[in-house]
Amino acid sequence: MTHDPDTFTVMTMNLRFGLAEDGENSWMNRKKAYPELFTIHEPDFIGFQEANDFQTAYLCDILKDHRHIGERENLQDPPVRSWQDNLIFYRSPWTCVTHRHYFLSDTPDIESKFPDSQWPRQCIIGHFRNNGRSLVHVNTHFDFAAKVQERSACVVLEFLKDFPADAPVLITGDFNTSPCSRTYELFREKGFRDLFENHHSSTFHGFTGKDLGGHIDWILFKGPIEGVEHRIIQDPFNGIYP
Repeated sequence: MTHDPDTFTVMTMNLRFGLAEDGENSWMNRKKAYPELFTIHEPDFIGFQEANDFQTAYLCDILKDHRHIGERENLQDPPVRSWQDNLIFYRSPWTCVTHRHYFLSDTPDIESKFPDSQWPRQCIIGHFRNNGRSLVHVNTHFDFAAKVQERSACVVLEFLKDFPADAPVLITGDFNTSPCSRTYELFREKGFRDLFENHHSSTFHGFTGKDLGGHIDWILFKGPIEGVEHRIIQDPFNGIYP
């Protein structure tokens, strides 16, 4: 595939917790879909959520043209198998100038969460360059309660102050809420546009290929870039839903 230097492609994807007891849809079966998925679709940037260490290792094996950021050191002995990361995989010739890892909390530099959050949620932000072009990519995963989601949106917007204000910004993630929410409005009020505006559908299909939930996975952007086309991928690959 020839990549136009004036365009780039981006995907957001919740990998689904790799230790979940999903029967025929368990990670060990689903992983077989990924080589075909990433042969047909070759994103320059991929925002993954819920990445266990062993899932990250597998993605590194098959995404040979990509590097990644967002993987934390699993320092416990023995390592915690349930450890999850938000990752940004990016393709050469993009290079990562700098990146930061935050927790969605009032103490974002240490492992922590908002009091009403069910899990410690995270946000990875990278500043990328390619032949003089600049891009800031945010990848995150929000918790379930509406007020926690709103507070999370506010802290993500604060985190962006650590990065160049003149660079285009791309936000990918699983927000666990729809574009009808106050959380979505908070991003729109700060100038973010939605790649799927007026084309919202379901981004959750429970390994069925059918619409089962709302448009909870978003691609937002801001600055001197424009969306060209978009698609919600609900296809099986190698006969398996990834």
